[in-house]
Amino acid sequence: MNTQADIIVLGLGVGGEEVAGKLAEAGLDVLGIEGELVGGECPYWGCIPSKMAIRAANLLAETNRVDGTAGRGHAIGDYAPVAKRIRDEATTSWDDTIAVDRLTGKGGRFLRGWGTLDGPNRVIVDGTTYTARRGVVVACGSAPAAPPIPGLADTPYWTNRQILEAAELPDSLLVLGGGAIGVELAQAWARFGVAITIVEAADRILPLEEPESSALVREVLTSEGIQVVTSAKATKVSHADAFAVTTDDGRTLTAQRLLVSTGRRARLGNLGIDTVGIDPKAPAIAVDEHMRAADNLWAVGDITGHGAFTHMAMYQAGIAIRDILGAEGFAADYRAVPRVTFTDPEVGAVGLTESQARAEGLSVACGLARVPSTARGWIHGPGNAGVIKLVADTDRGVLVGATSAGPWGGEVLSALSLAVHAEIPVSKLRQMIYAYPTFHRGIEDALRDLGQ
Repeated sequence: MNTQADIIVLGLGVGGEEVAGKLAEAGLDVLGIEGELVGGECPYWGCIPSKMAIRAANLLAETNRVDGTAGRGHAIGDYAPVAKRIRDEATTSWDDTIAVDRLTGKGGRFLRGWGTLDGPNRVIVDGTTYTARRGVVVACGSAPAAPPIPGLADTPYWTNRQILEAAELPDSLLVLGGGAIGVELAQAWARFGVAITIVEAADRILPLEEPESSALVREVLTSEGIQVVTSAKATKVSHADAFAVTTDDGRTLTAQRLLVSTGRRARLGNLGIDTVGIDPKAPAIAVDEHMRAADNLWAVGDITGHGAFTHMAMYQAGIAIRDILGAEGFAADYRAVPRVTFTDPEVGAVGLTESQARAEGLSVACGLARVPSTARGWIHGPGNAGVIKLVADTDRGVLVGATSAGPWGGEVLSALSLAVHAEIPVSKLRQMIYAYPTFHRGIEDALRDLGQ
């Protein structure tokens, strides 16, 4: 293989693949390097297969809500069709041939292997040095971060990868970590009959979201038979016939399987970032508003520390592409980053939480609407748990954050994301006509609670 290229893309997750493909289509000689699967975490072990499982689990829940509303209904879960759909439709048995062909079909070159930076414009793969004439784009993503709990490393614990590769579900599952991934998977698997216990060190699950969202989701999970343990740190993990997790409050919890979902860490360990002047102890690669990390070096996606979201990687990829091609375009703006936790109810959020806004010294006012008390929520009936919360900066008269938790909360979020991103005055939001009866009309109720 030719060891020179215009651009070398190191890591071909969603962001890296986008950069490599678009630059190749623009006529550049692009070499893409990936040691695992082209496409990265999202299509094989993240967003897509997990949402397939969640969709199936939600169908079970909806069927069980028929009683008393539309006749009689009782669903009997069978995970086999879900596992088959993940294997056949989402991942093609965890084979990336389609993605590789997609890249090479655009004119890019592909090299399977683990690359290491070796100074400006140089990458080493399996002892061979590859040189970039114009620069290198780093998009190596992140990996599950397992906490240093005594005994954990010696056990066959699962991360999101193993649980989504599983053809069969266990009888019981301990979930270590009550963040978005852990809570999503816990609820989905519980709806297929798995006995679930969630252990969270913070004083509430979904600790990065509004307290109202945490309380709402906890109430729903508990009503579905999931045991939620908070303010409990795991101090020891062991495994014989089953897993046993000891917590600092003296409990010992057991289950057939253990899912570790305690966050993710940028893949910087063996990347050689010190050879290009970047601190090897840094938690992420710092980039400017055009994704530049150094001269002739760009970084996009999880590795930049701006959120482990597919939409963030794609957003940053577009900015880097334009910068490399010398095209005009907007710079990065992270004021209105949307995020969705795909529990039932969905928890959509954008921008700052109330506590974050107050920590920044803003003059804060909040408005709250309970979804069951809205017209559409009342009509919806079973499964209508939810809340809409607005966080306003009263000095500027704009929203700086918002949450839409409830049925299709992630879809309702789009209007709130626009409001935060475009800094639409609250006075202007009050003048809008909100269609009746819709879930997004609850925004008007929250605006009313926000006051004048």
